[in-house]
Amino acid sequence: MTDPNLIRRQGFPTGRSRPVASPLHPTVVWAADTPDQLDNIYENPGTGFTYAREAHPNAEALAQRLDALEGGQGGLVTGSGMAAVTAALLGCLKAGDHVLGGDQLYGRSLRLMAETLPAMGIETSLADPTDALAFAKGVRPNTRAILIETVSNPTLRVADLAGIAALAKERGILLLVDSTFSTPRAVRALDLGADIVIQSVTKLLAGHSDVTLGYVLARDPARMAAIRTLAVTMGLTPSPFDCWLAERGLFTFALRYDAAERNAQALADHIAGLPGVARVIYPGRADHPDHNRARALLGERPGNMLSFELAGGRAAANALTAAMPDVPFAPTLGDVATTLSHPPSSSHRALTVAAREAIGISEGFFRVSVGVEDVEMLKADFTRGIAAAAAAV
Repeated sequence: MTDPNLIRRQGFPTGRSRPVASPLHPTVVWAADTPDQLDNIYENPGTGFTYAREAHPNAEALAQRLDALEGGQGGLVTGSGMAAVTAALLGCLKAGDHVLGGDQLYGRSLRLMAETLPAMGIETSLADPTDALAFAKGVRPNTRAILIETVSNPTLRVADLAGIAALAKERGILLLVDSTFSTPRAVRALDLGADIVIQSVTKLLAGHSDVTLGYVLARDPARMAAIRTLAVTMGLTPSPFDCWLAERGLFTFALRYDAAERNAQALADHIAGLPGVARVIYPGRADHPDHNRARALLGERPGNMLSFELAGGRAAANALTAAMPDVPFAPTLGDVATTLSHPPSSSHRALTVAAREAIGISEGFFRVSVGVEDVEMLKADFTRGIAAAAAAV
């Protein structure tokens, strides 16, 4: 008689039918039949799984869908967007190398450039991503990589991707493009000369503020293998549950993106006409500083992100958020709901006031991730908030 207290691992039930939705695989480890079989799995990636830190079915399923969107294959899902940035850089660089970055990168990417990489012996410097000539001047003999964003976070400046890609190709420098704001719905960076594309899946791709994931894809399989090895060694592993949620979110990605983009276009024009607003930054508007480049790079896809600057400072900023309780004031983007972010107190708080002002971020600067709500409701919310800010000045 079997001891009821004895628990043994049993095989998972299978059948002739297959699930329509991807199953969730939270298992950490997979069993092999023999050492020869285990050797074969390690030596032939894609033939099986061994340990979840190295690969698991939910990450692979998500990566394949993202590969299809980006027009490549072999991409890697990581535990966060910054994990993807880190894996891409450290998988390509060594001590003594130099990386040239855009001077308006996401705040944590700037911190990585300013603190983490130099501590590892990797030289860094910054240049204006809207000016390929500035990047040409910033190249050094030991420059091995360039890191830019298609559309900068949070100032929404549009990179001279064509010019910088031509420079990188001419000089034999790797071009890494963080395309989180534009997503492959607007820009497929590999098609435009990037060697490596990076996405924060946490944002628009997953789209519901319930996962933290990143993605990196290199054009060269050998380069991708080096990035993957670095990520596995450092444990930049994604959660199976987060991957499962993100894959589900991808099925509505195009619908969400299009609806949010329409709302952003209407909301940007509305905010621009309100008293107390110093400026509105939206790539789809003719007054955007990079409007012509935005049209060339993004076409009719200016995206769901907009920024604006109040005429007042911190007092006006506090008044605005207090008067808009229905719009979450949160350092995130890409949700189905509109969210409001204040870079001086969140993403770019590590920069000095002078450094923030140098890239156009004042105490009255806000970034808006526009969602899919009724746009008239959003107009009313921002009208109320901006009026409260104006009254506080």
